[in-house]
Amino acid sequence: MSEKMILTLAIIGGTGKLGPGLAARWAGAGYRVVIGSRKAEKAQRIASELNEKLGIETIVGLENAEAASLADICILTVKASAHEAIVDQLKGVLDGKIVVDSTARVDFKDPQPPAPPAAARLAQEQFGSEARVVAAFQTVPAHRLSEDLDQPLDLDVLVCSDDLEAAQEVIKLAEGAEMNAFYAGGLDNAITLEGISALLINLNKHHDVKTATFKVSGLNAG
Repeated sequence: MSEKMILTLAIIGGTGKLGPGLAARWAGAGYRVVIGSRKAEKAQRIASELNEKLGIETIVGLENAEAASLADICILTVKASAHEAIVDQLKGVLDGKIVVDSTARVDFKDPQPPAPPAAARLAQEQFGSEARVVAAFQTVPAHRLSEDLDQPLDLDVLVCSDDLEAAQEVIKLAEGAEMNAFYAGGLDNAITLEGISALLINLNKHHDVKTATFKVSGLNAG
């Protein structure tokens, strides 16, 4: 799949903290974006708000399964508590598609690294071999995505997948949202991304900010 072939991105759980910011960045970069939610009305409201903010009419809102069925690439930005149920709901719908799992199973009140296996590994096992699961965006501060939409993001994204070709497509997506992205190994390594998310939450809380992140040095992006 080349970047030109990517017609539609479905952001499942797109009405939460991370989803709208990603949607705005990708829609602003020219991707067709579908917001998915358990309730179509909520998805439509967020889509309308984003369209108005960006001065476009291309973002649409649908119920999760319908949004996923339209996607070339599907991005899961769901709460950890809803992860298993959402993956089960979408089984079969995403066969043959790249599924980007951004889940970090971290309790904000007591942020500790979760025990393995990674959420993305669990999703791959639940979907089966037909879906191409990639872990990414766990460490991206949602607050940063919605700020200064006309400015590039100085953010680094680590991408993990057993499918290198799928990982490379997700790296292109991150770059499309003007982030840097780096392949960091197979799906089992994604447990580290969830652990980094716990560290970043602790940093945010201790320093009373919402934008803590990390940088990769010594490498070229891509």
